[in-house]
Amino acid sequence: MNNPNDIDFLLELEAVIESRKNANTDDSYTAELFAGGPTRIAQKIGEEGVELALAAVQGQRDEIVGEAADLIYHLLVLLKSQDLSLVDVVNELRARHR
Repeated sequence: MNNPNDIDFLLELEAVIESRKNANTDDSYTAELFAGGPTRIAQKIGEEGVELALAAVQGQRDEIVGEAADLIYHLLVLLKSQDLSLVDVVNELRARHR
């Protein structure tokens, strides 16, 4: 069973993504995404979302996990590019839950 604190890794990843906003694009895929702007990031979100949906339809568990990881990573990049964070998303989910 996973440690409940494993979710903290998403916060760590979010911090790494933030730190790479202005990195050299030759050294960082994340920096390359930021340099591509909202259009490039949105394109990757769409691509990964479709790939995840297709993996789910095909019932490929390993592929689902991999594509979900790709989608979450690109979602974090999108959020950071808009000066938003997971906390903002969690707060919205909490508000909807009430």
